[in-house]
Amino acid sequence: MPVIKGLEWTFDTVAARYEKFRPGYTDDLYRELFNYINIDSSSKAVEVGIGGGQATLPILEKGCTVTAVEYGENFSKLCKKKFEDYKKFSIITEKFENVSFTDSQYDLVYSASAFHWVPENIGYSKVYAMLKSGGAFARFANHPYPNKDNPILAVEIEKLYSAYYCQYHGKDLKPKEEYSEEQAVQRAQIAKKYGFVDIRHAMFYRTRTFSAEEYIELLGTYSDHIAIEEKIRMEFFSKIEETINKYGGSFRIYDTIDLQLARKP
Repeated sequence: MPVIKGLEWTFDTVAARYEKFRPGYTDDLYRELFNYINIDSSSKAVEVGIGGGQATLPILEKGCTVTAVEYGENFSKLCKKKFEDYKKFSIITEKFENVSFTDSQYDLVYSASAFHWVPENIGYSKVYAMLKSGGAFARFANHPYPNKDNPILAVEIEKLYSAYYCQYHGKDLKPKEEYSEEQAVQRAQIAKKYGFVDIRHAMFYRTRTFSAEEYIELLGTYSDHIAIEEKIRMEFFSKIEETINKYGGSFRIYDTIDLQLARKP
């Protein structure tokens, strides 16, 4: 989905729905991460933008100390409850760029589908300063591509986006493109500008299938959709649900998940 700067606040208004409908990440991704950096009970990690905690549990299960930074108060409350049994978990409710961390104290800083909200120069420089020598920065994200197996439904949904979404946001509907390896490489190379070494990337794939009702719930977790005025949004969503049910009753999403890894020398 498109990123419209300034809408990061919207997610916190639907924290419970976000936690339920946004996906986690694949086992293969974590295997790649843990092959790159060894994490154990002596390690200290920071998660930037925990959201609903979709990426957190595999890190906590390593026994390490995890400090999450989350701008949304509702997400913070949700994750405090969700991970209350993990005594080495804590959460700071603030923007990452506003939090002070001691330099060279952390083995891992990671961010899942959140680091694009942090200004690049601030974010990468801050992470570099926080990490110990040999410590790792892991940035990963999910890139959903909708419904490529049902072109008729795709065309009908695009018509609704033109009539509602594009009219509201005052923008043209751009052709959809699947996230590419070239884009993943470009994102990985950003870290090089800030002194990181041993830069790597990996890509993972999966498919998710939703009923019409479930897909509407998922759309209600995207910032640019949440920001649409409620009456217009509800009519828009109702039309999408009706259209999905008219053309088969299910909606399939093809996910590309990219992982970028970088090390502080």
